[in-house]
Amino acid sequence: MANPITPQEVVKRRLNSIPGIVIDIINDLIVKNWKHSSNWAIVKQDDIVTAIATTMNVSNQEIFNKGWLEIEDLYREVGWQVLYDKPDSDEIGAAYFRFKSNNR
Repeated sequence: MANPITPQEVVKRRLNSIPGIVIDIINDLIVKNWKHSSNWAIVKQDDIVTAIATTMNVSNQEIFNKGWLEIEDLYREVGWQVLYDKPDSDEIGAAYFRFKSNNR
């Protein structure tokens, strides 16, 4: 008999569907943008998308359709505070992720 999926299983399965190369790219961008004095990194969504599209030879739309940028819970599980900010359609600016260490 089948059982309903738990919220934890949804997160785990979803996160397991993100290719490892995507995580490697995001990790590299966190390191590149790390501000030691503030204990955080700001990573622009456009930088992530460009790196994934170039490395994996996929379209930007495919990246979004497959949910490869839905990484907040994955990073939270390992100790990051993650904020995603996207300007409203009437605002100027770029969407970004902020990764802050929980150690400080």
